[in-house]
Amino acid sequence: MTMIRKFVAGALAVVAGGTVAAVLLQPGPATADRRDREPIVIGHRGASAYRPEHTLLSYETAIALGADYIEPDLVSTKDHVLVARHENEISGTTDVENHPEFASRRTTKTVDGVQITGWFTEDFTLAELRTLRAEERIPDLRPENTAFNGLAQIPTFDEVIELAQRYGVGVYPETKHPTYFDSIGLSLEEPLLDTLARHGWKSRRDPVFIQSFETANLRELRGKTRLHLIQLVNASGAPYDRVAAGDPLTYDQMVTPAGLKDVATYADGVGVATSRIVPVGADGRLLPPTTLIQDAHRAHLDVHTWTIRPENSQLPVDFRLGNPANPAYPRATGNVTGWLAKLYDLGVDGVFSDDPGLARAVLAARERH
Repeated sequence: MTMIRKFVAGALAVVAGGTVAAVLLQPGPATADRRDREPIVIGHRGASAYRPEHTLLSYETAIALGADYIEPDLVSTKDHVLVARHENEISGTTDVENHPEFASRRTTKTVDGVQITGWFTEDFTLAELRTLRAEERIPDLRPENTAFNGLAQIPTFDEVIELAQRYGVGVYPETKHPTYFDSIGLSLEEPLLDTLARHGWKSRRDPVFIQSFETANLRELRGKTRLHLIQLVNASGAPYDRVAAGDPLTYDQMVTPAGLKDVATYADGVGVATSRIVPVGADGRLLPPTTLIQDAHRAHLDVHTWTIRPENSQLPVDFRLGNPANPAYPRATGNVTGWLAKLYDLGVDGVFSDDPGLARAVLAARERH
């Protein structure tokens, strides 16, 4: 076992029964950046390589593994409470289908131009959602995580902040589908800022990044808060708010030097797919890096990149390990530490990682050299 894997194994060894042992989680003051200008480690949906995503189990594990920030994706309940779910459709992340009392809630909706059938958070009160239990979203890739199915409730944003403040880390919330939620009278931005302010977080010094794939709500937020804002940039396509408005702006245009200068008028950084930094060819192998990091830094924008996952199937071909003919190969851990090191070498300011322990360990190894 490598030193890095020993670090992660040791950290996970103290995570028992859903509670993180105090040996690793010592309460401390939250600061905007615990390690000055060292790249930050963002626990993507918590530590979703080890626990079902967007649960307190996952966020606790991320903190134990050394995350600087934990990332809740935020959607709204019927009674306008913000909760952490990857999507507002919850059949893939909860046991809702096993609750006959909610069978009639199954419906089809159009969200961001796409028809989706299932159960949606905005059709449930918080009290009703509390009767559900979280499940692993991708059990074929992460079968071990299914051992935690049925243990955790859907957490509120309040609970995520309370956990973060208890152990001196930050939060990195994403507003999910803001145009859609505006259209049904459940705007995300006001309760987001109100919740943060209620916990004392409202200045630029506070450890908060608010992110969105859309642009209009970030521009709106810029006029209402001094907290850091991050414009998310997908590998392709366009912000849905611009699509809905008939605006031809695309994500490709947003990462040009001119586009980044415009982003800098309302945001403090960009959160980009890794392929925006190092493109991937048709064979799955990496191509030469782009100039995005340098261009963004010239525009005074930080660059955070997503998502670093440990499994071979989630890595560029260059960093996969093992025998491709083996059935376990897709979910086996590849050379994710090499991939992280490459991204750090290119100058990223932060990484979203499903395994924040590995992201932290690579940084620690670099410090020793």
